[in-house]
Amino acid sequence: MKKTDWPIRWDLLLRYRLIETIALWEGRLTTNHICHSFGIGRQQASKDINTYLRELAPGNLIYDRHLKGYVPAKTFSPVVTRGLVSEYLDLLARQQNLSHTFESLNLGLSDSTVVRSPDRIISPETMRAVVTATRHGRQLRASYVSLSRPEAVESILEPHTLVCDGNSWHLRAWCDSNREFRDFSLSRFQRAPEALRIKAKHSQQQDEDWNREVTMVVTPDPRLTEAQQAIIASDYGMTNGQLEIDTRAALAPYVLSRLGIALDNQHPDPLVQQLELANPDQLGFGSKRERALKSVAGLR
Repeated sequence: MKKTDWPIRWDLLLRYRLIETIALWEGRLTTNHICHSFGIGRQQASKDINTYLRELAPGNLIYDRHLKGYVPAKTFSPVVTRGLVSEYLDLLARQQNLSHTFESLNLGLSDSTVVRSPDRIISPETMRAVVTATRHGRQLRASYVSLSRPEAVESILEPHTLVCDGNSWHLRAWCDSNREFRDFSLSRFQRAPEALRIKAKHSQQQDEDWNREVTMVVTPDPRLTEAQQAIIASDYGMTNGQLEIDTRAALAPYVLSRLGIALDNQHPDPLVQQLELANPDQLGFGSKRERALKSVAGLR
């Protein structure tokens, strides 16, 4: 791709995304939001808003003289975001991270906090080697441990994708020792792996579970009362008591884990479980895949 092929400069795109996110989820956007977030002057911030309205989304925002800011129009339609609350969450999380790093920084966003869990420890050297091997299609020499096999095992990996599930990072890679594609948690490498100059022989196209799309049907836990199930259905915007989630088969275990659903161990308290996978048999999780689920990301 040539530089001129990209329609919007990256820095401008970030500012436009902030414009949409703040206006949609807080209901009032001012130039201060942009000034404090990007360290630019009020004149440039005002120009950004006007350019957004003129070139990207005419009519999306209306200036409210009483509120002294821009509010979303009734016909508001996102053009540089997807209009999802997770985008607002990401913005708040970035604000919190920056505020912790630079104590004097005030981004001018509403009072809020994001609950953070402890990060798994990954060394920069490990990440650099993994990124190099993945990006350039090269082999990776690694020493790896798991809870099911605590002793370090040396192996040659051929990674094709680096995945973050929200709380941890793992590598989807062909394992030469096991002769199959597996997931490897970056925090479980005993030392920084080595990106070799040897080209990988196995690619993403050969990873069956990565390329196989599945649709998971999630429902409220049937052990709940009808009133409780209705609340859960409303939480997730279910249709007829069901939520369909499309994902790669290789990533399905991570989606289920984030929803608190375990295929092999239902929580005894439905108020804790809350959700259930209604179509496990249709996902193709046979005995081999069940073993893969249990070893996914080195969890067991």
